[in-house]
Amino acid sequence: MKKEDAVKADAVKEDAVKEDVVKEDAAKADEGKESSVKADAAEEYLLKNKDLTVRFTKKGGSLTSIKDADEIEYLWQGDAAYWSGQAPVLFPICGSLRGDQARIGGDKITRMSRHGIVRKKDFICKEKTENSILFSIGSNAEMEAQFPYPFRLDIRYLLDGRRVITEYTVVNRGNELMPFQIGAHPGFNCPLFPEEKYEDYQLVFPGKESCSVPMPITESGLIDMSQRTEFLRQQDRLNLSHALFEKDAVILDELCARQVTLCGKKHGKGVRLDFQDFPYLILWSSANHGPFIALEPWIGLSTCSDEGDVFEEKRNIQFAESGEEKKYSFVINIL
Repeated sequence: MKKEDAVKADAVKEDAVKEDVVKEDAAKADEGKESSVKADAAEEYLLKNKDLTVRFTKKGGSLTSIKDADEIEYLWQGDAAYWSGQAPVLFPICGSLRGDQARIGGDKITRMSRHGIVRKKDFICKEKTENSILFSIGSNAEMEAQFPYPFRLDIRYLLDGRRVITEYTVVNRGNELMPFQIGAHPGFNCPLFPEEKYEDYQLVFPGKESCSVPMPITESGLIDMSQRTEFLRQQDRLNLSHALFEKDAVILDELCARQVTLCGKKHGKGVRLDFQDFPYLILWSSANHGPFIALEPWIGLSTCSDEGDVFEEKRNIQFAESGEEKKYSFVINIL
């Protein structure tokens, strides 16, 4: 072989080796990407004991599943045909503002759509133990353009036997007095089993209740306090039917109890909600006969017909001083 040909042959071999190295590196990179995708896909936030398996998402820092040891799913799984949500967290308003805005802090304007500004935001998982998980979100420029106060919202979930405890901590990170509301919107499967009907379930209160309810204004999400209808008359249970929600939500603003149980009339399975820190309970399901019911403890209400448009003057508005932390909790008990 001529010297020139030998040199060419060596060059070809070197290029082949380089090509093999490039292919191998590319394969490793693809393998790494695939592993990363698989890891991301497999990542979930979960708490589990012998009684319950509870799942969460960082989107809104909210619940996505509550199953018992028999694999019965209690939490509504979301269906856009009825309601795509599951258990959103409402902050810094519950419900709606008139025209989606209000005067706040004297000369400022807050502009927010229904249920506030965090339910579709990504929270950070700050801490996870065997029986608890902590999600947190801090305000950014976008949020403060809507609600002009720096804040942090922490949501801690604790699993204790057949109880799921939710603890909210609202922190005022600014220098001014911060008004706010907070609430929960968990939906529950109703019925639990395919052979059952909605009417096979009931709500049970710990004592006899008598109350009226105001009229919800579906189009705006506001509340007409001038039109009230008798709802409970010395009764400790309410039979469920889809007719209850033909005009939108049932707003229990006169309820004495801070506990309600959703259960099947025949088997007693269901959930009990304890909400000592929340004065209002909202009952809701979709008008097109959704197979769920939302049991919603709220600290405040949508703007009412007898209220103006000053945020601080809304019903049961909460206030946090600069640097102050305010805490609220409720418990979901699986029966």
